[in-house]
Amino acid sequence: MPEPEKKDETANGQPEESVTPDSNGAPLQPAISLEVSPPPDDDAITATTLPPLSSGEEANTLKKLSIELPNDSVPVTSMGRKDSVWSLGESQPAEEVDKPIETPTSSLLTLKPVSGTVTVGGDITFVAKVEAKDLLRKPTVKWFKGKWMDLASKTGKHLQLKETFDRNAKVYTFEMQIIKAKENYAGNYRCEVSLKDKLDSCSFDLEVKEAGGSQSIDIRSAFKRSTEGQEDAGELDFSALLKHREHKQQDDTPEVDVWEILKNARPDQYEKIAFMYGITDLRGLLRRMKKIPKEEKKSEAFAKKLDPAYQVDKGGKIRLAVDLTDPTVDLKWYKNGHEIRPSPKYIFEHKGTQRILVINNCALNDDAAYSVAAGDEKCSTELFVKELPVKIVKGLEPVTTTVNERIELMCEVTEEGAPVKWMKNGVEIPTGVRSRYRVKCEGNKHYLVIDDASLEDTGTYSIMASGGSSEAHVQVDLKPLKIHGDLQDTKVMLGKPLKLQCEISPGNVPGRWYRNGQLIQPNDRINITHKNRVHELSIETSSLHDSGDYTFVPEGYSHSLSAKVHVIDPPKVHLEGLNFVDNTVTVIAGNKMRLEIPISGEPVPKVVWMKGERVILESGNRVRAETYVDQTTLTIEITEREDTGNYKLVLQNEAGEASASIKLKVVDIPDSPDAPLVPVIGGDWCSMTWEPPKYDGGSPILGYYIERKKKQSSRWMRINFDLIKETTYEPKKMIEGVPYEVRIFAVNAIGVSKPSEPSKAFTPLAVTSEPTMLVVDDVTDTTVTVKWRPPETIGAAGLDGYLVEYCLEGSEEWIPANTELIDKTRYTIKGLTPETKVFIRVKAVNAAGASAPRNTQHAVLVKEVIEPPKIRVPRHLKQTYTKRVGEAVNLVVPFMGKPRPKVTWLKDGQPIDPAHVSIRNSDCDSIIFIRKAERSHSGKYHMNVQVESHVDSADMDIQVIDLPGPPQTVTIEDVWGENVSLSWTPPKDNGNAAITGYTIQKADKKTMEWYTCIEHYHRNSIAITELVVGNEYYFRIFSENMCGLSESATQTKKSALIVKEDMKVKIFDYNDHDFNEAPKFTQPLINTFGIAGYNTTLNCSVRAHPKAKVTWMKNKIIIGDDPRYRMFSNQGVCTLEIRKPSPYDGGMYTCRAINDLGEAQVECKLEVKGGFTFYELMQRGVPLHLIDKYMTETKVVEQDK
Repeated sequence: MPEPEKKDETANGQPEESVTPDSNGAPLQPAISLEVSPPPDDDAITATTLPPLSSGEEANTLKKLSIELPNDSVPVTSMGRKDSVWSLGESQPAEEVDKPIETPTSSLLTLKPVSGTVTVGGDITFVAKVEAKDLLRKPTVKWFKGKWMDLASKTGKHLQLKETFDRNAKVYTFEMQIIKAKENYAGNYRCEVSLKDKLDSCSFDLEVKEAGGSQSIDIRSAFKRSTEGQEDAGELDFSALLKHREHKQQDDTPEVDVWEILKNARPDQYEKIAFMYGITDLRGLLRRMKKIPKEEKKSEAFAKKLDPAYQVDKGGKIRLAVDLTDPTVDLKWYKNGHEIRPSPKYIFEHKGTQRILVINNCALNDDAAYSVAAGDEKCSTELFVKELPVKIVKGLEPVTTTVNERIELMCEVTEEGAPVKWMKNGVEIPTGVRSRYRVKCEGNKHYLVIDDASLEDTGTYSIMASGGSSEAHVQVDLKPLKIHGDLQDTKVMLGKPLKLQCEISPGNVPGRWYRNGQLIQPNDRINITHKNRVHELSIETSSLHDSGDYTFVPEGYSHSLSAKVHVIDPPKVHLEGLNFVDNTVTVIAGNKMRLEIPISGEPVPKVVWMKGERVILESGNRVRAETYVDQTTLTIEITEREDTGNYKLVLQNEAGEASASIKLKVVDIPDSPDAPLVPVIGGDWCSMTWEPPKYDGGSPILGYYIERKKKQSSRWMRINFDLIKETTYEPKKMIEGVPYEVRIFAVNAIGVSKPSEPSKAFTPLAVTSEPTMLVVDDVTDTTVTVKWRPPETIGAAGLDGYLVEYCLEGSEEWIPANTELIDKTRYTIKGLTPETKVFIRVKAVNAAGASAPRNTQHAVLVKEVIEPPKIRVPRHLKQTYTKRVGEAVNLVVPFMGKPRPKVTWLKDGQPIDPAHVSIRNSDCDSIIFIRKAERSHSGKYHMNVQVESHVDSADMDIQVIDLPGPPQTVTIEDVWGENVSLSWTPPKDNGNAAITGYTIQKADKKTMEWYTCIEHYHRNSIAITELVVGNEYYFRIFSENMCGLSESATQTKKSALIVKEDMKVKIFDYNDHDFNEAPKFTQPLINTFGIAGYNTTLNCSVRAHPKAKVTWMKNKIIIGDDPRYRMFSNQGVCTLEIRKPSPYDGGMYTCRAINDLGEAQVECKLEVKGGFTFYELMQRGVPLHLIDKYMTETKVVEQDK
């Protein structure tokens, strides 16, 4: 048969390169063979497929490349498409462009771009549309040239990408516009649309045509890069093979046939030739040369070669023959590359130039590749050995048998030892070592043996050979079942052994045990035995789960044996797992109680609940009993105190009886205590007591809570947060004078009782503190006078009076000195026995009672004591006492002495006239009173105090003064120039006081208006200056003492004339003063403390000419038209008023003055005391960042302090 043609191409038509190792195993360098034939004409190039290479050629040529130039049947655009490259960048290799692009199917594109044609320099637009009704966002569109070149980065003057959206139709439109197309823009393009996991793409072609006709093709220009200076310079131009191009002016070099040169050259010289003739695209050249038909060379050694393939039947004979051109050439035969030696199987024959290889008795291993070598040449072929089919002579026969019998199936075939396959129900039968199927072959007979048949062996068995098959049915049935002993119903006590058995035949039949339909598996507790015909199930210790319907099913039979097993158990009450102390259940009154008691017993016992003699029914409303399989429940919907008691539970079934007793304890909050008593009341405290509640709720009292309130209020306030264990308490921190009430709460483990009735209203009142500074003021033979000061603390109850008590020395009885309370702080105790000693104390009394007493430190002797007199002259009388005439004189001179001293007064050694001076004496002082003082009352007053023989005296000067008289004479001593010299004599009457100065006045004779020249002048002469020339003056003088100026003045008798003298006026030259001055602060700002909420002012003064512009700044920021600030400037005094500042107004304030000559500034620090809270600052509208800054600064200042 002919040898199939083998092409050196991949599935997509691309050449496949392969490198085979040489005889040494090392890979050879690839060699390239090309056969190029010139095209028959200038316009078309015919292409033929190269014939397959011979084996010798395959050995010498490891890599073969051919170029196929298209003829007229191949579209020009397709060739230009595959080899063109986009002018804006590099594309993928040409062989990758030729590969088909797999496009996933999707339905995103509603309008796909179609292929188009455009002339060189023309414009073309490709449009794609996507429907957006079901899309959540805009899809992503990419345009590609070839397979991978993304055109998004190539947009420019020749390529534009646009996209629009029609809101009415909800359609996205994507456009690719090519402007001024070039020849090399032709090719395959692709539009790809993607959205999340969806993808849709479409390929289309662009054909670029040239308006002019075609000319002859120059291979060198076709495989060169385009000439420089053009728009497409530097681009590979393969389309020149198919289209006419304008050629630049060629040089006069003769034409060279490159095709002929390449045809005759060796493959290793192709690159050198391409470089020599300016062919830069060697790959494109080789790919096209591959498709040029190659001339077949005639063999020199073989006149007739082997056929491509031969076929022979298995066991047959085949002859392989070749004709040699030279019979003397050595000939060698090869099988799969190994030389064949002569043998009975392989026979070599020679008939003239014919050489024959005979292969006898062909077997399957003779199916191989054969070759013959004659010298350096070699030809090869393939031998196919055809195997004859194996046919079945005697088929399988059907078999019917019973379980445990032997089955044997036999089949006879035409060939001894032929391979066969055994099948059961269409599935190949395993014949391994562990398989229950045995297969054996005896000559042409094949056997399948099953030693111990079972029901699973029933089926259709078949045997398959290469030439046919045979099948037969095998039926395996059971033997008949006989029951000799059936299962019996059993009742067993819980925990006792259980045994079930039956007897059946045949004895070797296995079976399975079931309980309630579930298969029973043997374990440590359950034992299943089978001995001869007896099948037994035994359980050592029975349980409740062992009750049920038991079934024994013989294997393979539809008949079964059944029996019922009933495990009974006496009833039991399980209280041990409930954790009840002494079987006592405690529940809070008012709650629902559901008591679940686990019980057991088989069959389910009957349950009866009882409280005393009363049976609790299941149909009860508030109290009911319910019974389930494994538990019984006692339910009380709302527990009450009366539910407390013993409950009995009784259980009965056929296995026995059980009972249990449970105690129920219903606990509640305690009763409220009785109203508390307040026996003792203090100033801000009281002492209260109460009795425990009559009923503690079934739980011990843990403590008490106390609340109090003002009598007029309805709001109770808890006093203690920790429970009080005792039944007494002393509340404190009450307001004195306010009526209060208190009440009690009792607390147990259940909760807090209701409050008790309020106590009787009580008012905390405190006695005053003890009187202070108790001293003995006077003692006589029968009286003692004491005095004291009021208490430091009086309290809300006020002070009603004082109680004075005394106690005789040696006695403990205190005798009240006053029967009624006294208001004064001085009291005289009368009726005392002379020469006795007494202790005295004083108490302050108010509504709360008497205060603590204040006692005298020592006992007081009731006996009058002589005290020498002592005059205590006031400080202002120790120097001259001065008064003006007409003023009143009232002098009080205190003295001491006992008994009452005798007081006498003298003036200037003479007794005082009572008509002019009034004198009034008392026990402790003497008073001199003069209603209107006269100068005659002046003098030295002498006071004399005498107690028996003891005398004390004191002197006091009284001076009564008046205004002085005027100077006696005033004389003008001299007049010169503008000056006058005056002199005068002191006044005759100085007013009983020294002259302290003089006042000089002048008057112009014309007007006689007096003007003071000088005051408080101490001398008796003076020179008056700066008088007006030409005027005539009079002068007068007033005297002055400590009372003031004299009522009249002494005037000069003559006048003083200021005479004009001859004078010449000398005019001096002077320059105008330059008042221009740069700003200068004459008074700087001073650091100031302000009070929050009170206006604060900052002042400074500046001097400048021309007038300076004044600017105020806070923390280097100019203060604008902020209404909180007022700025004034008057006569250079600059003032900044801050209205009601707050702490954040503190900081560094600066005053800047600027004019044309310069600028100056002063600054000070303002600190505002008395801050605001965060809320106040927010109300004032202060920004948050200023509040934060202020709060931070305030904390720092407080920490520093």
